[in-house]
Amino acid sequence: MNAAEKYDVLVLGGGTAGKVIAWTMAKEGKRTAVVDRKYVGGSCPNVACLPSKNVIHSAKVASLVGRHREFGVETGPVAIDMTEVYERKRKMVEDIVQFHLDKYQQSGGELIFGEGTFVAPRTVRVSLREGRDGGERTLTADRVFVNLGTRAAVPDTPGLREAKPMTHIEALDLRRRPEHLIVLGGGYVGLELSQALRRLGSRVTLIERSAQLVTNEDADVSQAILQLFRDEGIDVLLDTQVLSVKGLSGEHVSLELKSGNGARNPNTNILEGTDLLVAVGRTPNTTGVGLEMAGIEVTEKGHIRVNDRLETTAPNVGAMGESAGSPYFTHVSEDDANIILENLHGGHRSTAGRLVPYCVFIDPELARVGLNESQAQQKGVAYRIASVPFDAAWRAWTISERRGFMKTLIDAHSDRILGFTAFGPEAGELMGTVQVAMLAGVPYTTLRDAVFAHPTMTEGLKALFSSVPQRPEKNAEQVQHARTSAD
Repeated sequence: MNAAEKYDVLVLGGGTAGKVIAWTMAKEGKRTAVVDRKYVGGSCPNVACLPSKNVIHSAKVASLVGRHREFGVETGPVAIDMTEVYERKRKMVEDIVQFHLDKYQQSGGELIFGEGTFVAPRTVRVSLREGRDGGERTLTADRVFVNLGTRAAVPDTPGLREAKPMTHIEALDLRRRPEHLIVLGGGYVGLELSQALRRLGSRVTLIERSAQLVTNEDADVSQAILQLFRDEGIDVLLDTQVLSVKGLSGEHVSLELKSGNGARNPNTNILEGTDLLVAVGRTPNTTGVGLEMAGIEVTEKGHIRVNDRLETTAPNVGAMGESAGSPYFTHVSEDDANIILENLHGGHRSTAGRLVPYCVFIDPELARVGLNESQAQQKGVAYRIASVPFDAAWRAWTISERRGFMKTLIDAHSDRILGFTAFGPEAGELMGTVQVAMLAGVPYTTLRDAVFAHPTMTEGLKALFSSVPQRPEKNAEQVQHARTSAD
């Protein structure tokens, strides 16, 4: 083993949390190195969050062009060029990568490409990817942070791996339009890419083994998305299991399906397509990196074991992001980094009780923060509920995007907002207003009585919170006083 090079800070994995910690500590004068296998800035700007939203927006434009007469616009022949869709995405990624490289140069952090493996406590051997003839470096540091991320899971279904299915990575690099895309998984990734590729011209069949899409959401939300997809011509097969796969994705695939999981006499049938996309979940990248050599324990699910300060079982070693079991969102990984940095400077921040929002970028969007009905019932939390259609906001009428609804859960014994769900245009932006109110601890009446600009989507919050059922101890006069007219 080469003589160890000494650093103040070593980060294994240059994704969101890792780069934030590296840039910050390097600026503070710490000798800092980041080891990453491949991507400058991690998966999010290269092969996940941002590229997918880029392609999704191209699909949105295609959808609007298809509705051109609705808006009084006449066009000539319209065609979708998948090469140009790819090129737009590629150019964006190149620009973002350059932004990250500039940040490394400005901060003074060192970015090392290679496979990092722990060989001793706070010591990593790096098999260099390039630049040193495939050589190795051994790095040790006073503080080490592990940010390994996750990868797309591929089930052990007979024939599935041999069929070489796409994950989101390959799907976002398509320069052709799949004739018939079969998508396995009705979660966030499966939903987003199913709709996008359908709008870009593919026939799409979505297979979900559960009885509803997005299983962590309430039934009314899942049903609304199911109706949206069917309206757009996406074939959705619920309660369906893939028994085996034959063929090769990109050419021809044949799937043996069993519908009616748990049924006494389930039906089996064959589904044929040209392309296969697997989006059934993710698995942490915690194997084969020598965590045991560093004294870093993992959980039964393979996540790095951490406390609520993101400290591992090894002294002076922190872990963050998806590989540490944090919710699988980039914004959570960034918050993980901020928690660690603040605590290193004498703070007392914790992951406990974090209010984590999320948004699924189908069109219209699905956004939620806090509890939904299913979770409240599971926790035994008493609540009041209010729900209004999305066109309670006049803005939805002006842009001809009236599909969807929003709902909120209010504590049964106080005016505290427990949760907010929106399925409709700009739902992610709308959610932010409610999230800030929840963080501030203000009663829902603050939003009910606020003066929002007209006509905006946010204005719809007045209709929503004005429809909250009153508490038993409140009299009708108080409730009526807070109501406003529809316009």
